[in-house]
Amino acid sequence: MLKDFILRLVANWKMKDVPEAQREQILALVKKDPDLFKKISEEVERRKKGGESEMKASMEVMRKYRGELQKLMQR
Repeated sequence: MLKDFILRLVANWKMKDVPEAQREQILALVKKDPDLFKKISEEVERRKKGGESEMKASMEVMRKYRGELQKLMQR
């Protein structure tokens, strides 16, 4: 319960420009497989530290995990 509350706070802060419906959809996906999103986040951070821009790192990592994300969305 506390974990969900903190996740919502962080999501609202990080995605303040994202419409509420999309935020809820993203939160639902994160709750389904938090380990996948942790892995994605760690890889984006590692690439950023390696000198890539956040946008490029995010796009490359999301492309890499596209199949897993699609399966998650179909559950």
